[in-house]
Amino acid sequence: MGRIGISCLFPASWHFSISPVSCPRILSTNLRQIVVISVLAAAVSLLYFSVVIIRNKYGRLSKDRKFQRYLARVTDVEATDTNNPSVNYGIVVDCGSSGSRIFVYCWPRHNGNPRDLLDIRQMRDKNRKPVVMKIKPGISEFATSPEKVSDYISPLLNFAAEHVPRAKHKETPLYILCTAGMRVLPESQQKAILEDLLTDIPVHFDFLFSDSHAEVISGKQEGVYAWIGINFVLGRFEHIEEDDEAIVEVSLPGSENSEAIIRKRTAGILDMGGVSTQIAYEVPETVSFASSQQEEVAKNLLAEFNLGCDVHQTEHVYRVYVATFLGFGGNAARQRYEDRLFASVFQKNRLLGKQPGLTREAPYLDPCLPLDIKDEIQQNGQTMYLRGTGDFDLCRETLQPFMNKTNETQTSLNGVYQPPIHFRNSEFYGFSEFYYCTEDVLRMGGDYNAAKFTKAAKDYCATKWSILRDRFDRGLYASHADLHRLKYQCFKSAWMFEVFHRGFSFPNNYRNLKTALQVYDKEVQWTLGAILYRTRFLPLRDIQQEAFRASHSHWRGVSFVYNHCLFSGCFLVVLLSILLYLLRLRRIHRRPLRAGSAAALWMEEGLPSQKGAGTL
Repeated sequence: MGRIGISCLFPASWHFSISPVSCPRILSTNLRQIVVISVLAAAVSLLYFSVVIIRNKYGRLSKDRKFQRYLARVTDVEATDTNNPSVNYGIVVDCGSSGSRIFVYCWPRHNGNPRDLLDIRQMRDKNRKPVVMKIKPGISEFATSPEKVSDYISPLLNFAAEHVPRAKHKETPLYILCTAGMRVLPESQQKAILEDLLTDIPVHFDFLFSDSHAEVISGKQEGVYAWIGINFVLGRFEHIEEDDEAIVEVSLPGSENSEAIIRKRTAGILDMGGVSTQIAYEVPETVSFASSQQEEVAKNLLAEFNLGCDVHQTEHVYRVYVATFLGFGGNAARQRYEDRLFASVFQKNRLLGKQPGLTREAPYLDPCLPLDIKDEIQQNGQTMYLRGTGDFDLCRETLQPFMNKTNETQTSLNGVYQPPIHFRNSEFYGFSEFYYCTEDVLRMGGDYNAAKFTKAAKDYCATKWSILRDRFDRGLYASHADLHRLKYQCFKSAWMFEVFHRGFSFPNNYRNLKTALQVYDKEVQWTLGAILYRTRFLPLRDIQQEAFRASHSHWRGVSFVYNHCLFSGCFLVVLLSILLYLLRLRRIHRRPLRAGSAAALWMEEGLPSQKGAGTL
């Protein structure tokens, strides 16, 4: 029996042979149909395989990234993965007047889109707590001994060094930024302190620390950083989605003749501390000035900057108004009020011979203190006695001259220039005293409503002090509210109301102020805005690397699909060739079988074969 050897289509190691009679019946009549079905099945499988690869590689990326950013902003409570080599770190030291605090931030590798900012968030330790540490006193206490500053700040840097992976130290930027406490020092003392930091820190730490990383920032810079921080946490620097309604039309600085852009509306901030009050908000349109003097003042109050990682990217260009008012904080305002009260009362006593306020039996009736509370003011060895009447409206009227408003247009506290605010399309967040005044005692923190706030403040002021004390003893107020807060709540409520509505000219029906202590359960610090602004150009390196990887990964992806298609095509050709080759061998083998069968038949009938007959 003959055998068929197949070796021309395979390597030598694959050499084998088959018997013709053992060929499967599948190679008989329906062979062509089966071959066609096999080719179609292989083609469909190849197409499905290619679609799955492309979808897995390129599909749903934007949706996943958007969800991850939202999740990180709202529930940023997971411990930082310090074993991830793609995570970067940054450090900011806030050197304030009463102490210094260090904040460690982290962010993943930039996604390569030049329109997106770094996804910076606070680093969290293994217990999911923010990596923050504070020391006292303030750095300005070393004004006369600057050589001790580096030793003073070393505990903070050691704390950061323990949390940031050692391999990341050399590429981790360190910023030491000093605020109000240092600003009041002479320039020579400021320079001596900074020189000690710049000289000693590089000797003991490997952080990325250059001359520009240690400085005394201005109040304007601090306000800009605070504005950046709150808007970044709120996601206002992200790009417009289809469901976004809070948008604004912005005329970019320096491009008044070009078309305005549409982007998310940013939020303004109001911050009333103990000494000063600050306001910051974006000015989306080009502003006009009433006089050249006003224009000159405005130059120092308007900050124009680009948050984009590329200076040519105009989508992150912002014009922000920032103004700080010393003496307009809650405690400083009360001190100013008492000083004027003291001077006014004693002057009247001299002129009229009256004695109100000089004895306990005849105290001065103060409308800004709760009803029937007794208080004292001491100055220059003299004592003035007060008794509260709890008249909120009269207190407000008494405080109005302290706003120092002028008749000029577009002005606020102290007659300082203030660009117009689009109240219908704006949003503000109030921090510090704006939150304490509404929440600690009145328990109205959150969305601000002037009518409800006024009623609650009136009721509080008109309540007897003995009742307020009883409520305090029963724990009906916020846990951190103390007797000082209770005593001056009436005054500070009236002061906050006047600053907001008369000083900054917000209408009484304004509904877009939210008083807050935290945003998304996170305490928003100006240091977040500082590191976001100062690292804004770092993504350029990542973008270039990402572009390089993307181009090559695209080529690899195309090559991957192309190679698989080529392999599958070659496999189909080889399979088809084998089937056709087997079919041809079968047909060739059938001819001698038919010839042998005919010769046997002739022999049975006694006739010569065709071969023999042919030769006769």
